[in-house]
Amino acid sequence: MSTVHRLGAVPSSPDPSGLVWYASYGSNTDPDRLRYYIVGGQPSGAARTYPGCRDSSPPRRSVAIEVPGLLYFATESPVWTGGRAFYDPDADGVLWARAHLVTAEQFADIAAQEMYEAPGRDLDLNSVLAEGRVALGPGRYETLVCPGSLGGIPVVTFTAPWRCRDVAVTRPSSAYLRHLALGLLSSHAWEETAVAHYLAQAPGVAGEWTPSEMETLIAAD
Repeated sequence: MSTVHRLGAVPSSPDPSGLVWYASYGSNTDPDRLRYYIVGGQPSGAARTYPGCRDSSPPRRSVAIEVPGLLYFATESPVWTGGRAFYDPDADGVLWARAHLVTAEQFADIAAQEMYEAPGRDLDLNSVLAEGRVALGPGRYETLVCPGSLGGIPVVTFTAPWRCRDVAVTRPSSAYLRHLALGLLSSHAWEETAVAHYLAQAPGVAGEWTPSEMETLIAAD
């Protein structure tokens, strides 16, 4: 089994090397899926074509991390149908994620694509490092969060500006949920039973799938 990393304190300034850890907790937990955000293209079964990043280099590393907060599903994904994954950093719980070591420019381009904007504009990360969170806009995935650091390099992600308790949760599609599960499993940090239990308790999934049913979904061909 691989190591699950826990975060250090939020750094006071961006890393001099220009690198950040992009914490992915949805479908981009799968490096193969993330590749389309980096090099561009249309994933199999997806209705959307991604333009990709200005820098198409792969992540330097990908590691499993645990972050204080809660995974939940809300709104409606036009790509997958069903609820999207979101992160509530203020809720009780632990978020399982994969941190991909990329450049700050690549993170900005990945974030832009999640916001349905054209990549090409750099982000000023100083404010999110100073405050821990900054809203770039009112929409989903338009709020940047820095929950900590790994090896002194900031860990950053994006989520919605609202709290889980303030929005109606939405049942995710089976395909999306399975893709997220397989992305976590590909880190080799968590076993299948643990991933099934983790996802089965997330708001939007809880009451829709039991842990046993989640295991069956994960194991399906």
